[in-house]
Amino acid sequence: MPREGRFFDLFNAHAERILEGSRELAAMIGTFSELDAHAQRIDAAERAADKVTHECITLLHKTFITPFDREQIHQLITAMDDILDLIQDVAESVALYDLRQVTPEARQLAEICQMCCERVRTAVALLTNVKRSEAILKCCEEIDRLESDADRVMRGALSKLFREENDIKQVIKLRVIYELLESITDRCEDVANVVEGIVLENS
Repeated sequence: MPREGRFFDLFNAHAERILEGSRELAAMIGTFSELDAHAQRIDAAERAADKVTHECITLLHKTFITPFDREQIHQLITAMDDILDLIQDVAESVALYDLRQVTPEARQLAEICQMCCERVRTAVALLTNVKRSEAILKCCEEIDRLESDADRVMRGALSKLFREENDIKQVIKLRVIYELLESITDRCEDVANVVEGIVLENS
Protein backbone atom coordinates (compact mmCIF):
# COMPACT_ATOMS: atom_id res chain seq x y z
CA MET A 1 0.00 0.00 0.00
CA PRO A 2 1.29 3.51 -0.75
CA ARG A 3 2.57 5.33 2.32
CA GLU A 4 1.54 8.94 1.73
CA GLY A 5 0.51 9.57 -1.83
CA ARG A 6 0.47 12.99 -3.47
CA PHE A 7 -1.74 14.77 -0.96
CA PHE A 8 0.39 17.90 -0.67
CA ASP A 9 0.61 18.24 -4.45
CA LEU A 10 -3.18 18.01 -4.63
CA PHE A 11 -3.69 20.54 -1.83
CA ASN A 12 -1.38 22.98 -3.59
CA ALA A 13 -3.04 22.42 -6.97
CA HIS A 14 -6.44 23.12 -5.44
CA ALA A 15 -5.17 26.22 -3.62
CA GLU A 16 -3.89 27.59 -6.94
CA ARG A 17 -7.36 27.21 -8.46
CA ILE A 18 -8.86 28.98 -5.43
CA LEU A 19 -6.48 31.89 -5.88
CA GLU A 20 -7.17 31.97 -9.61
CA GLY A 21 -10.92 32.10 -8.96
CA SER A 22 -10.59 34.81 -6.31
CA ARG A 23 -8.49 36.98 -8.63
CA GLU A 24 -11.08 36.65 -11.38
CA LEU A 25 -13.84 37.51 -8.92
CA ALA A 26 -11.99 40.57 -7.61
CA ALA A 27 -11.42 41.73 -11.20
CA MET A 28 -15.03 41.03 -12.10
CA ILE A 29 -16.45 43.02 -9.17
CA GLY A 30 -13.69 45.62 -9.26
CA THR A 31 -14.02 46.65 -12.90
CA PHE A 32 -17.55 45.36 -13.49
CA SER A 33 -16.71 44.74 -17.11
CA GLU A 34 -16.28 41.61 -19.28
CA LEU A 35 -18.53 39.82 -16.79
CA ASP A 36 -19.08 36.73 -18.95
CA ALA A 37 -15.36 36.26 -19.54
CA HIS A 38 -14.59 36.45 -15.82
CA ALA A 39 -17.47 34.09 -15.03
CA GLN A 40 -16.22 31.55 -17.59
CA ARG A 41 -12.72 31.59 -16.10
CA ILE A 42 -14.19 31.14 -12.62
CA ASP A 43 -16.21 28.17 -13.88
CA ALA A 44 -13.06 26.66 -15.40
CA ALA A 45 -11.17 27.06 -12.10
CA GLU A 46 -14.05 25.49 -10.19
CA ARG A 47 -14.24 22.49 -12.54
CA ALA A 48 -10.49 21.97 -12.31
CA ALA A 49 -10.68 22.14 -8.51
CA ASP A 50 -13.52 19.60 -8.46
CA LYS A 51 -11.28 17.15 -10.31
CA VAL A 52 -8.52 17.72 -7.75
CA THR A 53 -10.97 17.16 -4.90
CA HIS A 54 -12.18 13.91 -6.46
CA GLU A 55 -8.60 12.75 -7.01
CA CYS A 56 -7.68 13.57 -3.42
CA ILE A 57 -10.64 11.66 -1.95
CA THR A 58 -9.94 8.68 -4.24
CA LEU A 59 -6.30 8.70 -3.13
CA LEU A 60 -7.42 8.86 0.50
CA HIS A 61 -9.31 5.56 0.06
CA LYS A 62 -6.26 3.91 -1.52
CA THR A 63 -3.59 5.11 0.90
CA PHE A 64 -2.71 3.01 3.93
CA ILE A 65 -0.62 5.53 5.90
CA THR A 66 -1.53 9.18 5.35
CA PRO A 67 0.65 12.22 6.23
CA PHE A 68 -1.87 13.21 8.91
CA ASP A 69 -5.31 12.18 10.13
CA ARG A 70 -7.66 10.95 7.40
CA GLU A 71 -10.56 12.99 8.67
CA GLN A 72 -8.41 16.14 8.61
CA ILE A 73 -7.41 15.47 5.00
CA HIS A 74 -11.07 15.08 4.05
CA GLN A 75 -12.07 18.20 6.01
CA LEU A 76 -9.30 20.26 4.42
CA ILE A 77 -10.00 19.41 0.78
CA THR A 78 -13.77 19.74 1.33
CA ALA A 79 -13.42 23.13 3.02
CA MET A 80 -11.16 24.31 0.20
CA ASP A 81 -13.72 23.17 -2.36
CA ASP A 82 -16.43 25.14 -0.55
CA ILE A 83 -14.46 28.36 -1.15
CA LEU A 84 -14.50 27.97 -4.92
CA ASP A 85 -18.15 26.91 -4.91
CA LEU A 86 -19.04 30.22 -3.26
CA ILE A 87 -16.83 32.21 -5.64
CA GLN A 88 -18.77 30.58 -8.47
CA ASP A 89 -22.05 31.39 -6.69
CA VAL A 90 -21.17 35.10 -6.65
CA ALA A 91 -20.36 35.12 -10.36
CA GLU A 92 -23.58 33.26 -11.16
CA SER A 93 -25.65 35.58 -8.97
CA VAL A 94 -24.33 38.66 -10.78
CA ALA A 95 -25.71 37.19 -14.01
CA LEU A 96 -28.86 35.67 -12.48
CA TYR A 97 -29.95 38.94 -10.87
CA ASP A 98 -28.89 40.98 -13.89
CA LEU A 99 -26.84 43.21 -11.61
CA ARG A 100 -26.04 46.44 -13.45
CA GLN A 101 -23.71 48.11 -10.95
CA VAL A 102 -21.85 47.38 -7.74
CA THR A 103 -20.86 49.46 -4.75
CA PRO A 104 -17.44 50.34 -3.31
CA GLU A 105 -18.31 48.03 -0.41
CA ALA A 106 -18.79 45.07 -2.77
CA ARG A 107 -15.42 45.83 -4.34
CA GLN A 108 -13.82 46.00 -0.90
CA LEU A 109 -15.34 42.65 0.07
CA ALA A 110 -14.08 41.05 -3.16
CA GLU A 111 -10.58 42.38 -2.41
CA ILE A 112 -10.72 40.94 1.12
CA CYS A 113 -11.81 37.60 -0.37
CA GLN A 114 -8.78 37.63 -2.64
CA MET A 115 -6.46 38.43 0.28
CA CYS A 116 -8.00 35.57 2.28
CA CYS A 117 -7.48 33.17 -0.62
CA GLU A 118 -3.85 34.26 -0.94
CA ARG A 119 -3.34 33.34 2.73
CA VAL A 120 -5.10 30.02 2.20
CA ARG A 121 -2.65 29.18 -0.57
CA THR A 122 0.31 30.17 1.61
CA ALA A 123 -0.90 28.18 4.63
CA VAL A 124 -1.57 25.09 2.52
CA ALA A 125 1.85 25.33 0.85
CA LEU A 126 3.53 25.49 4.27
CA LEU A 127 1.79 22.29 5.41
CA THR A 128 4.49 20.20 3.74
CA ASN A 129 6.57 21.01 6.81
CA VAL A 130 4.40 21.30 9.93
CA LYS A 131 7.53 22.12 11.91
CA ARG A 132 7.11 25.63 10.48
CA SER A 133 4.18 25.94 12.82
CA GLU A 134 4.82 29.61 13.69
CA ALA A 135 4.59 30.74 10.06
CA ILE A 136 1.52 28.58 9.40
CA LEU A 137 -0.33 29.78 12.50
CA LYS A 138 0.50 33.39 11.68
CA CYS A 139 -1.06 32.90 8.26
CA CYS A 140 -4.18 31.41 9.87
CA GLU A 141 -4.39 34.39 12.23
CA GLU A 142 -4.30 36.72 9.22
CA ILE A 143 -7.22 34.82 7.68
CA ASP A 144 -9.17 35.20 10.94
CA ARG A 145 -8.43 38.93 10.96
CA LEU A 146 -9.52 39.35 7.34
CA GLU A 147 -12.73 37.44 8.07
CA SER A 148 -13.45 39.89 10.88
CA ASP A 149 -12.74 42.78 8.50
CA ALA A 150 -15.22 41.31 6.01
CA ASP A 151 -17.86 41.05 8.76
CA ARG A 152 -17.37 44.70 9.60
CA VAL A 153 -17.48 45.83 5.96
CA MET A 154 -20.63 43.80 5.31
CA ARG A 155 -22.44 45.22 8.36
CA GLY A 156 -21.59 48.75 7.24
CA ALA A 157 -22.57 47.96 3.66
CA LEU A 158 -25.97 46.58 4.67
CA SER A 159 -26.64 49.54 6.95
CA LYS A 160 -25.82 51.97 4.16
CA LEU A 161 -27.85 49.96 1.64
CA PHE A 162 -31.01 50.00 3.78
CA ARG A 163 -30.62 53.71 4.53
CA GLU A 164 -29.78 55.02 1.07
CA GLU A 165 -31.08 52.66 -1.62
CA ASN A 166 -34.72 53.26 -2.60
CA ASP A 167 -34.95 50.55 -5.27
CA ILE A 168 -36.08 47.45 -3.37
CA LYS A 169 -34.86 45.14 -6.15
CA GLN A 170 -31.38 46.62 -5.90
CA VAL A 171 -31.46 46.17 -2.12
CA ILE A 172 -32.29 42.47 -2.51
CA LYS A 173 -29.66 41.91 -5.21
CA LEU A 174 -26.84 43.65 -3.36
CA ARG A 175 -27.70 42.02 -0.06
CA VAL A 176 -27.27 38.58 -1.66
CA ILE A 177 -23.93 39.61 -3.19
CA TYR A 178 -22.66 41.07 0.11
CA GLU A 179 -23.62 37.94 2.04
CA LEU A 180 -22.07 35.57 -0.50
CA LEU A 181 -18.82 37.55 -0.54
CA GLU A 182 -18.65 37.54 3.25
CA SER A 183 -19.35 33.79 3.24
CA ILE A 184 -16.23 33.23 1.13
CA THR A 185 -14.15 34.61 4.00
CA ASP A 186 -16.04 32.32 6.42
CA ARG A 187 -15.04 29.30 4.33
CA CYS A 188 -11.44 30.54 4.26
CA GLU A 189 -11.61 30.67 8.05
CA ASP A 190 -12.88 27.07 8.04
CA VAL A 191 -9.74 26.08 6.12
CA ALA A 192 -7.60 28.02 8.59
CA ASN A 193 -9.23 26.17 11.50
CA VAL A 194 -8.52 22.77 9.91
CA VAL A 195 -4.92 23.79 9.19
CA GLU A 196 -4.46 24.99 12.78
CA GLY A 197 -5.70 21.63 14.06
CA ILE A 198 -3.30 19.75 11.79
CA VAL A 199 -0.36 21.88 12.90
CA LEU A 200 -1.14 21.70 16.63
CA GLU A 201 -1.53 17.92 16.50
CA ASN A 202 1.53 17.19 14.35
CA SER A 203 4.20 19.81 15.11
